[in-house]
Amino acid sequence: MEDLFNRIAEDAGIDKDKAQKAVSVILAFLRKEGPSADVDALFSAIPGAAGLAAGGESEEAPAGLAGMTGGGLMVLGGQLTNLGLGMGQMQTIGKHVFAYARGKAGDEAVGQLVAAIPGLGQFL
Repeated sequence: MEDLFNRIAEDAGIDKDKAQKAVSVILAFLRKEGPSADVDALFSAIPGAAGLAAGGESEEAPAGLAGMTGGGLMVLGGQLTNLGLGMGQMQTIGKHVFAYARGKAGDEAVGQLVAAIPGLGQFL
């Protein structure tokens, strides 16, 4: 996934470490919010995805945000904001992550996962 981190860092104007943390947070979000069978299929096609997702679970949303919003995309946005990312950077990162996932797992697998998480499709 080093090539993914490098592309994200360059296109989003962030350092590689922050790019890796952002990918980790997004993968953890997918693990938490997506149907386990779909997530497992995606992660099996992307070497290292499960380990990165486990690391992203430690990132916290701003205090009280999860309770106010019920979780989901708002918490993901809060976690990425806590990394110092702006909305444009988040969109760039999301596009790269899902393009990478499509390249590894295929359009159908990614499409099923995106369709299963309410609201996710509108951001890709």
